[in-house]
Amino acid sequence: MPDSQGDIDREIADIATAAAKAVAGGEPEPEHVSRDYPPYRSSVLRHPRLPLILTEEADTELRGPVFGVTDVTELDRDLTRHHPGEPLGERITVSGRVLDRSGRPVRGQLVEVWQANASGRYAHDRDQHPAPLDPNFTGTGRCLTDDEGRYHFTTIKPGAYPWRNHVNAWRPAHIHFSVFGTAFAQRLVTQMYFPNDPLFRYDPIFNSVPSESARQRMIAAYDHDLSSPEWSLGYRWDIVLDGPSATWMEEGR
Repeated sequence: MPDSQGDIDREIADIATAAAKAVAGGEPEPEHVSRDYPPYRSSVLRHPRLPLILTEEADTELRGPVFGVTDVTELDRDLTRHHPGEPLGERITVSGRVLDRSGRPVRGQLVEVWQANASGRYAHDRDQHPAPLDPNFTGTGRCLTDDEGRYHFTTIKPGAYPWRNHVNAWRPAHIHFSVFGTAFAQRLVTQMYFPNDPLFRYDPIFNSVPSESARQRMIAAYDHDLSSPEWSLGYRWDIVLDGPSATWMEEGR
């Protein structure tokens, strides 16, 4: 029988309490997400247990961008224009800057996004969630950062969706982000969330990030100036690649 939500809530609370006591006792705040965070059940089963193995460059290059190596076009950044018809859902714009630890813009970086549709379903064969697919929304996009490190996407606000971590488990609405460095092997992946989502407290993936301040840095801010009249709502979210204010990235999940 899968765990109840109450069991997951207690585990998350116990881990958070233990972490707070450790920091209060003088221990440093954890620098990385635990790869075997117990409430996130599948991480316990598939996290690395042995030292990393150095692979040939060709093997790592196979994990390149979703789109391959074709030229990036303006159409790629607008996920609502990839099909002849209009996608269903709330149109949003998401914009921000990719920055280094000193707050300097990171120029010419390939940023990719992928997400569920407004009903909370991915256009992927493995997603069998009984929510409708949208024939006019695939949910993937990309762009290059400009000279100020800015990226910009137009898309549909994704819906929450169930996952089988435990009974009544639902993921908060989120968009996956991938940022590449100077080579495809230099890849960082994270998730952007939306403000005031009631599912935050119930989600083991979100709560596996040990620091409250770091979790807050994963949440976009609504920006009315970025909203377009009669067109879309705007959200602003910066990605900081390293340093004490870094955006938390997925590691070996």
